[in-house]
Amino acid sequence: MERGAWTMDDERCVLRFGVGNMDFRRVTEMLAGAFWCPGISIGEVEKGAANSALVVGAFLGDLQIGYGRCISDKTRFAYILDVYVDPRYQRRGIGRRMVRSMMAHPDMADVYQWALVTKDAHGVYRELGFAPTARPGDWMEIRNPRPR
Repeated sequence: MERGAWTMDDERCVLRFGVGNMDFRRVTEMLAGAFWCPGISIGEVEKGAANSALVVGAFLGDLQIGYGRCISDKTRFAYILDVYVDPRYQRRGIGRRMVRSMMAHPDMADVYQWALVTKDAHGVYRELGFAPTARPGDWMEIRNPRPR
């Protein structure tokens, strides 16, 4: 499924949804350089995508330049993660387009609570309607070492 085509650098850029439309070698290259999952394997990337409610990729021609996914029950809650845009194409609104498209996707129409974690993109997500959680003390986590 393609949505939201636009032109960038005189080439057609499109968003594609679904595991079958992703270039997982390319996604792994991108995510392996991200601070939140350095060295992630293609197996981890593929398994994460397969178990997600929705995956989106941004493509410039045939080259995948962005990726994002969300985990959700598709009813009440969705968690957006792994939003990444190739540094050569950042600051052009691609990440925003991917997040907006996930939130507007028909499969997610019933979701009324969206969450994400960001280290350095608060301004971007604020523009999309996100705000710091009203009750940060209510959120809890277990953080184990990453299996190798």
